[in-house]
Amino acid sequence: MSQNELRKDYILDRWVVIASQRRKRPSDFSTVKTGDVKNTVCPFCPGNEHLTPPATLVYVLEDGNVRKTLENGESRCKDWIVRCIPNLYPAFSAENGQKPTRIFKSTSFHESMKALGFHEVIVESPIHGEHPSVARKSQLKLVINAIKDRFHYLSSKEYVKYISVFRNHGASAGASLSHAHSQIIATPILPKIVKEEAEASKNYYESEGRCVFCSIVEEESKSERFIWENESFTAFTPWASLNPFEFWIFPKRHQSSILEMTDFEVEKFAEILRVGLGGLKRLLNDPPYNLGFHILPESHYHWHVEVYPKLAIWAGFEKSTGMFINTVPPEDAAEGLKESFKLEEDALRER
Repeated sequence: MSQNELRKDYILDRWVVIASQRRKRPSDFSTVKTGDVKNTVCPFCPGNEHLTPPATLVYVLEDGNVRKTLENGESRCKDWIVRCIPNLYPAFSAENGQKPTRIFKSTSFHESMKALGFHEVIVESPIHGEHPSVARKSQLKLVINAIKDRFHYLSSKEYVKYISVFRNHGASAGASLSHAHSQIIATPILPKIVKEEAEASKNYYESEGRCVFCSIVEEESKSERFIWENESFTAFTPWASLNPFEFWIFPKRHQSSILEMTDFEVEKFAEILRVGLGGLKRLLNDPPYNLGFHILPESHYHWHVEVYPKLAIWAGFEKSTGMFINTVPPEDAAEGLKESFKLEEDALRER
C-alpha cells in the first residue's frame, strides 16, 4: 500500500485507518514484552488449591482416563490436570437464582440492572508456564473440552444471555496472574459487538440464504490475508483489523457454537491454537495479547476466535471517535505470520 486507506469492517459499522505510511516492520515490535506478573505465591499452582474457592469442575487423570468432578467445602482435589474455579473478584455474580430486572431511575437517562451471572477461571495446566503458545496439544484438548463443559452448563441458566470466553496474556494485556489461565463470564445481556454481528449475520442469511461468515472464510482463504489452515480450521488477518498482527480463527464447517465440535475438530482446534499462538510468540518475541471467543447459538451465526496482540496504544483519536488507526496493513501482517506459523508447525511435528 502506497498511502493510507480507510477500511470498513466486514459487517459492523466500524471503520479502521490502515496507516501504511506509518507502518512498522515485525522486528520493530520485537522489543515488546508480555511483562512479568509478580506473584509471591501462585494460587493456581498445585499445592495451593486451598487459596482458591471450591472448583466447579476438575479434570483428574486416573489410569489414563479423565475423570470429571467438582469440589465442596474445604476439600480440594490433588493430581488435577485442569481446574475451573469461581473468580475471587467477579464482575458478574450469581444471586440465589434471581432473574435480572431493569431498574429505571428518576430520569430517562439512567438505567441499571443487577450484574447477575457467572465469572470463572479455567486453570489450563498444573504447569505454571504452560501457555497455549508452548503447551502440549493433548493439554490444549483438555482445556477446550473444559470450556465446552462449562459453556454447556452455564448456557442452561435461564437468565444467561451470553457467555464470553477470553484469555489475557501478559500484564499489559490485563493478566493479573502469570499462571496459564483463561476466563469465562456469563452475562444477562447480549454485548454490543456480538449483538451487531448477530443482527448483520441474520440479515445476510435471510437475503442470501447462507452464512455471512462462511462467505468471508471462503473469500479470505484465497486472499493475501490467509495465514494457515488444517482440515477443520483456517486462520487469516481480517480486512479491517483494529490491531497490528490481529488474526482470526474460524471452523471451516458451519457451527454456531463450540458444543458442535466433534472430537476430531477439538484436536484440530487445539492444533491451530498451538501453531497460531506459538507463531505469534515466535514472530514478535512473546507479545502481550487478548484472545476472545465469539459464540452465539443461533443457526445464522458462525463461532470463531479473535486474537488481538497488544502492540499499540489507543489514544485520544480512537477513544473519542470510535475509529481506529492500525499501522500494519493486514496483508503485511499475514505475510509475517504465515512464515512463523509454518516454522511453528514444523517444530511441532519434529517433537
